[in-house]
This record gives sequence, structure tokens and C-alpha cells, in this order.
Amino acid sequence: MIGRRNFIAALLAGSVVPRLSWADAGSPAILGAAREEDGGYALFGIAADGSDCFRIPLPARGHAAAAHPSAPEAVAFARSPGRFAVVLNCVTGEVLARLVAPEGRHFYGHGTFIADGDILCTSENDFGTGQGRIGLWSRSEDWRRVGEIPTHGVGPHEIKHLPGDILVAANGGYRNHPDRPGVKLDVSEMRPNLAYVSPDGELLEKVELDEELRLNSIRHIALGRDGLVAFGMQWQGDPALGMPLMGLHRRGEAAVLDRMPVYEAVAMRGYVGSIAFDAERSRVAISSPRGGRVQVFDETGRHLRAIEREDVCGIAPAPRGFFLSDGLGGLMRAGEALHPLAKHRGRAWDHHLVPVMT
Repeated sequence: MIGRRNFIAALLAGSVVPRLSWADAGSPAILGAAREEDGGYALFGIAADGSDCFRIPLPARGHAAAAHPSAPEAVAFARSPGRFAVVLNCVTGEVLARLVAPEGRHFYGHGTFIADGDILCTSENDFGTGQGRIGLWSRSEDWRRVGEIPTHGVGPHEIKHLPGDILVAANGGYRNHPDRPGVKLDVSEMRPNLAYVSPDGELLEKVELDEELRLNSIRHIALGRDGLVAFGMQWQGDPALGMPLMGLHRRGEAAVLDRMPVYEAVAMRGYVGSIAFDAERSRVAISSPRGGRVQVFDETGRHLRAIEREDVCGIAPAPRGFFLSDGLGGLMRAGEALHPLAKHRGRAWDHHLVPVMT
């Protein structure tokens, strides 16, 4: 009997090419990159029950991905500071394009689509000047780089888009260099910010925290209801201080920081690896693989609960809760209780789970 992938490949070889959807890729709920038992790396499409929908090899360690809003395509990014991103057909496994950061740039491991999925935006570092950039790549022009705009800050990690294709950039405040992976440069001069940027690069609004929090690197973003933006931070000072690690912001208003108990903030060890709202967008969660903790808050920043799980990091929206992943191969759904979904021995999930909007 002909398999699904062979059937699709046969259709693609014919004169009539149907418009494919995420259903043709097995209807994944989330995407996740992982290291496998043999030391290789792959991007996985994962169903709501934790089973694999597809597996596509990656050239090196992946970090996050950008899922196209309608076509079954994903862009998998190298771990920061990386130089590659690969565009994948998630039905056939074909590599549609290999994106290379321009000379003097590196990717930060995240991206998002605007213009109804025609333009891919990538967070980048100009490591000559230290300024953050957003690269613009055209899907309809065979993934040609068609421009770039500033992030209005240093060290942009995650970027998201709001209605009207307004981009939100988490400018972490310090630089990286691909020749010195893992080294944080210019920490003493950090000025992190959350920047709202128009598609043509105009700064619409910039949010900076108080001076005593300037070592709180803004790294990750999740989008809630009515323009609410949640941001996760990584404290570059003494983690025993138990500083706030999550903030909430709406344009035109002041940022609100989390009200996590100090003992839970200390347990996070100053580190947020991922952030997400639940499917209803009424609760937001942050993770710390260093602390083995997930903290859940309501839309006002009020702390609701803590979840303990060794090396937990990936978070994505799930019905009435969150999908979680860890570096030990575990996939879970966290609602009122923690429900194991799958345990993939020999598989180490990377830091992010990416929702697929179908």
C-alpha cells in the first residue's frame, strides 16, 4: 500500500499540485527540535497526544522554529549564535531553502511570519556594531532576502507579531559573537528593552525596566488577549536575589512584573528558558531548566502555582493548560495536574515548543 509521503510526492511530480495544509503533515499541534540518541539532530512534528507526526533531520543543533500560518512549512533555526536556518516541507521532508545570515551577522534562533505568511522575519545580531536587526525574507521570491529593519536595541532574541504586522522584539541587552559561543559580551553596559516596531522599521514604543533591573535580560515573548505581551527574563546578577523574571505589557501602559513568591523566584535560578500562554490565553507560564520549575500566572501577574520537573523548558499552548517538554525526552500536558504524554528515550528536547496554528 502506498504511504502518505509517497502519495504526496507522486502528486507533486504531476502536473496538478494541490494546495497542501498542515493536515497533510499529520496535523501536528506543536513543533520541537531535539538531539537524538546517535548524536544527530531533528525537527519533530508532535500530535496532541505526544506522538510523532514527522521527523526531519537538521544539520546541527536546532533551537526554535517558525511555523507557516497555513502551508505545512517550517523554518528551523540554529541555536544562537548560529548562522543557518533551513526551510522545510513538513509533508515530504524536503529542504526548500537554506538561509544564511549575511556577513557580519548571526541568527538568534527565532523568527515569525508576517504579510499573511509571505515574509519571514528573523532576529539577528550585527556583531560589528552590536545593534539588533530583523532580516526580511520573501517566500514568494524563493526565500530571497529582501531587506532588514532595526530592532532598536541590542541582542534581540525572540520576535513575535501583533495584528497589523507590528513586530515585538525582546532586546536582551547584551551581545554575542559566533566565534565565542556561550559568552555574553558587554553585560556591564546592558540596557534591555521590549520594542514595538512597524514593518518598515519605525519604533512605535519602547519599554525599559527600572535601573535596578537593567541586568534582567528580556529574552522571550508570548502573546495574550487584547494586545497583552508577556516577556520572560534572565537575570545576569546574583540568582539568590530572587528577582522578577516575567513581565506583562500592553501598548500605552506601564509594564507589570510578576508577583512570584521569593522562594520560587530563587528556585528559578535567575533563568527563564521559555514562555507561553495557554490555549485560552488566560494564564501564562515560564520555565527554568536550571531550576527544574514551571511557574504559572494569571493575566495580571498573580502567581497561581509551581510545577517541578527536572530539566523542563519547552512550553506551548494546550487546551486547558500547557504542553511541556524536558531534556530527558519527556512530553507532558500540564492542566490541573501533570499528565505524561510520551517518553522518548535517547531524545533530548531543546528549549522551545512551537505551536502550529491550523
